[in-house]
Amino acid sequence: MSTSQTGAGPLAGVRVIELCNTFAGPACARMLADFGADVIKVEPPEGDPVRQMGMFAEGVSLQAVSIQRGKRSIAVDLKTPAGKQVLKELLAGADVMIENNRPGVMERLGFGWDAVHALNERLVMVRISGYGQTGPNAARPGYGAICDAFAGVRELTGDPDRPPSRVALATTDYLTAVYAAFGTMMALFHRQSSGRGQLVDAALYETAFSMMEGFVPAYEKLGHIPKRQGPNLPNVAPNSLYPTTDGYVLIAANNRPTWERLLGAIDRQDLAADPRFASVYLRGQNAAALDAGIAEWTSRFTGEEVEAAMLRAGVPSSRVFTLADVFRDPHFAARQMLVDVPHPVLGSTRQQGVVPKLSETPGHIRWSGHETGADSAGILSEVLGYGEETIQELLASGAVHTPAHQTEEA
Repeated sequence: MSTSQTGAGPLAGVRVIELCNTFAGPACARMLADFGADVIKVEPPEGDPVRQMGMFAEGVSLQAVSIQRGKRSIAVDLKTPAGKQVLKELLAGADVMIENNRPGVMERLGFGWDAVHALNERLVMVRISGYGQTGPNAARPGYGAICDAFAGVRELTGDPDRPPSRVALATTDYLTAVYAAFGTMMALFHRQSSGRGQLVDAALYETAFSMMEGFVPAYEKLGHIPKRQGPNLPNVAPNSLYPTTDGYVLIAANNRPTWERLLGAIDRQDLAADPRFASVYLRGQNAAALDAGIAEWTSRFTGEEVEAAMLRAGVPSSRVFTLADVFRDPHFAARQMLVDVPHPVLGSTRQQGVVPKLSETPGHIRWSGHETGADSAGILSEVLGYGEETIQELLASGAVHTPAHQTEEA
């Protein structure tokens, strides 16, 4: 997979203005940049807070180099009239605007939907928030983890004998980014016939709630309230986490043919005659007893040995990988899911590859995330056509910042 600027991508020619922070919004814009969109990230002079998160190498945020990749950065003080004018001119020539502030913030700045639509009726405005742009909770602050709790997802996360647990990744933020990118593409597709942009309203809690798909009608019809299942798939067995001599392995034998192959692999054909396990339904109802029998076999072997035995038998299985395992695994390499991307300070950084894979117009990583305001002067000159004198005036006034300008002020 290319990490250069070769290969325009299917979104070449689409200009995206990103006014986002932390995860969901920047991840959405990063996806569009991966497929060729010209993403201009408009940041406050102090930069997106994500630049201060995660782990650092040589003073560089490793979170930022990935989530900001493929974007250009301009640092603008939107509290100044000149800064607002710069944003207006950027939006006037853009196709998409993405923001993930609390509802009302963009309106107070003068960039709510009515204002930007009047400025550029072809503009698609993507708004990502905790609870959406309408409804009684719209003004509430909400992060992904908070919205997981509100949507009922946190109640289902973890082991049944312990308090609800947190998934160690920003799953709702990233899935919301996917929904927002999907909404962006639908709006751009519709614009081809209508000539008009529209508002895309993506809410974190709705993303989380969308994962409750099967449980919603079950509650309405049966009054069933789902509970934490730990590593098990509710009402389906065997489908769980099993111990080995050096860790854990996941095994899933959800249907009869796979179940029979599993019994052959572990030499427990006797279980086929047990009436408790005579059907998919009964195996799900007696999962604890079934899992204990499988665990007795897996606990004698290493994870690699169990996994190999399952795969020889055609039973879906995987060891529980750490990142160290991922970095050694040939499949990740073959699928270009670990890509070395040049970086001016670190030499290069290894990042996750582009998802999904397209046969004719694949995505590519053009560069690692730039420093806050690194492209300010170039954007003012190349995109807006400002002359050098005007650019220097904006820098001197503090309406626009560059890294060098920030250093001089410090």
